[in-house]
Amino acid sequence: MTAQNSATLRTTIAVEGKARRVGSGTALAGLGVVAFSLTFPATAWGLESFGPWSFVAVRSVLAALIAGGFLLAGRVPLPARAHWAGLAVVAAGVVVGFPLLTTLALTTSTTSHAAVVVGLLPLTTAAVSALRTGVRPSRRFWGAAVAGAAVVLGFTLAQSGGSLSAGDGYLFGALLVCAAGYTEGGRLARVLPGWQVIGWALVLCLPLSVAGSALGLAYEPVHVTGHGLAGLLWAAAGSTFLGLYVWYRGMAEIGAPRASQLQLAQPLLTLVWSVALLGEHLSPAAPVAACAVLVCIAVTQRA
Repeated sequence: MTAQNSATLRTTIAVEGKARRVGSGTALAGLGVVAFSLTFPATAWGLESFGPWSFVAVRSVLAALIAGGFLLAGRVPLPARAHWAGLAVVAAGVVVGFPLLTTLALTTSTTSHAAVVVGLLPLTTAAVSALRTGVRPSRRFWGAAVAGAAVVLGFTLAQSGGSLSAGDGYLFGALLVCAAGYTEGGRLARVLPGWQVIGWALVLCLPLSVAGSALGLAYEPVHVTGHGLAGLLWAAAGSTFLGLYVWYRGMAEIGAPRASQLQLAQPLLTLVWSVALLGEHLSPAAPVAACAVLVCIAVTQRA
């Protein structure tokens, strides 16, 4: 074999390997988006059986046990001491803050309403990341971000009769804490596998989750139903652990920009699940607002 043929063969193998990684990475990230899109319907089901505080705490305990099992099976060593502060931010934002605030919001808001508001999460994460890292996005980016925020604010005001409700306050707070958790998790994922980041964050919260479960189950009434158990199990195993596991693996293979494009479908998927699983009736403004937010996010990706 000549040197030229050998080089051609190596190039072909490299291209085919990259194509396989892109295909598998896209599939994994897509599964993560589907898992995330089911979070709000699963939470609405879970609230049929549990109070909001006990639901979030028990969900976190179950997810931590699953994550701890994977970490033990893989004999994963403890993270370096320098990483624990960042893991605490991930735990506070992704494991505790976002699930708790969105669950409280869903006690008064519909899943379709929450899906549109939380559809602003990619833009919020980008803004928090810019502040955290010092990277300055273009004016086009910020213009699209402001436009997306205006769409969501207008939608929430229209749906709430001209004023923000307590549920909307919870949702906007959830955007901020989750964006902080995502930003810090993305930074840690440069030095640790992404699934280990969420795994250690869950384990870090386990003592608090166990205490919260005991208190929540003692003071909030529990009415066990099939929907309630299914919602709890999916929120713990599907959304909190499995979804983040396949999402981070896929993002590692295809990169954050390409993966984030797939996440643009998440709000619309949640709207579909809210109708199919919960029987909600969408207002005409909900899909229009969701599509408008998607357009704004797409512009930020190009910017």
